[in-house]
Amino acid sequence: MAAALSRNHEVTLFNRGKHSPASLETVETIHGDRNSDLNKLAGRHWDAIIDTCGILPRAVKASAAALVESARSYVFISSVSAYADMSQPGVDENGALATLTSEQLEEANAIDASGQSSAASYGKMYGGLKALCEQEVRDAFPNSHLIVRPGLIVGPYDYTDRFNYWVERVAAGGEVLAPGRRERFLQFIDARDLSQWIVQMIEHEQSGIYNANGKPGEVTMERLLDECKATTKSDAVFTWVDEDFLLREQVMAWTELPLYLPEQAAPHLKGFMFVNSQKATALGLQFRPLTETIADTLAWRRTVADEPLQAGLTADREQTLLRKWHEAHY
Repeated sequence: MAAALSRNHEVTLFNRGKHSPASLETVETIHGDRNSDLNKLAGRHWDAIIDTCGILPRAVKASAAALVESARSYVFISSVSAYADMSQPGVDENGALATLTSEQLEEANAIDASGQSSAASYGKMYGGLKALCEQEVRDAFPNSHLIVRPGLIVGPYDYTDRFNYWVERVAAGGEVLAPGRRERFLQFIDARDLSQWIVQMIEHEQSGIYNANGKPGEVTMERLLDECKATTKSDAVFTWVDEDFLLREQVMAWTELPLYLPEQAAPHLKGFMFVNSQKATALGLQFRPLTETIADTLAWRRTVADEPLQAGLTADREQTLLRKWHEAHY
């Protein structure tokens, strides 16, 4: 939204109104549920629809059908999780997509009907659901769809806290448990870089399917932690703990230790941090300095400091793990 407003576009926000965006001064807001209130959008016209939250194919199908006469293009934010095989580095937009059985689709619809749904609720079905949503968009807008497949999206206003954990933990200083190999590569994208590129793609009436993630093979775990330390002027000391220990202690990758994926135990995800985004960078996708993302993320988190992090080790859990690690290696 901020990217569109900064380029003098008029924006209409359609949401349920349960969470207020950072700024609404110049934004038209229509409160409604995409599952029951699409009629509120009837008779309106926009240059583009940007669907940031579609997970269930039936909901995306209904949205696309309701808006097919209302916009020139439909932008769907999908995910690299839509790929069926992430076991090898370099997956590009031609990679085979995940599939679901009819039973899995019924299960996903049941989760949604329970009222307790979130992206995490769908578990291993998430990628297949995103792939089916993409197909619904392509069917409704065959010549004017823009399907974007990002990986981990980071930066201010990220309430998943997967990147934020490391920024805050390193800023707090002291001994920090650092997971796995120092040289293990990470891949993520600042939400602001992603959104600016999407707006530019809309302006140039570009269509198609694009991976949109950071450059693979550029940022290691060690570099991320070192830059967090330098940017936040922290006194943090990193204790690198190997994968065997983390597996024995049943540390939950990606949740207790965000951005960490065990290399031995998850060979099927070997390519998850090496997605090929050359097609998007050839059309203008650019990346701001990592230090800027770190600094801005910390500044935002300090405005919501009373809200506990949704990811990462608790202080007690980290201290217990560090104690066990030192006892085993002295």
